[in-house]
Amino acid sequence: MDNFNNLYDFIDLAKSNRKYPQNTANNLKSALKIFEKELNTYELKSISMVQDSIEEIFKSVVVANKHKSILSLNTYKARLLKVIEDYKRYGTNPSKIHGWVVKTRKSTPLLNKKDKTDKENINLSNDIYSPVENLLNCHKLDLSLEGGKRATAIIPKELTKKDLKTIKDVINSLVK
Repeated sequence: MDNFNNLYDFIDLAKSNRKYPQNTANNLKSALKIFEKELNTYELKSISMVQDSIEEIFKSVVVANKHKSILSLNTYKARLLKVIEDYKRYGTNPSKIHGWVVKTRKSTPLLNKKDKTDKENINLSNDIYSPVENLLNCHKLDLSLEGGKRATAIIPKELTKKDLKTIKDVINSLVK
């Protein structure tokens, strides 16, 4: 029978053979410690028994760790099951550890060049914000256009000829 404490030794062996990075090994050991507290003497002597009764053990872990979120506890459970699976695959026969191909994960940058240029090109105008008191002295025009399109214009009640010319020029520039 495989003892639960063999999992700690297996993690150290895998870490020394560069199968687990340091932080992964530490995270796996943390999961073992949390679950180990809830195991009975029979489960401590048999990894297979732990794997077979993981749901009952998990319930005990949840009750004992009320201060931790269920999401965190599920993560610890997944880590424990990963260690057990890796142990059964590579730990029972130390010569198999050399054939263990580690899956490398690519890190993704938080911000790529395209995102950066997109952020620089965003241009917010002050016209988006229009308080209600400013709308009291305005005409609001809602126009239905061809193809189900809609146009809305908010125009001040008092316009100068120069303002009117600017509006006409803008509208004329939109015509294709």
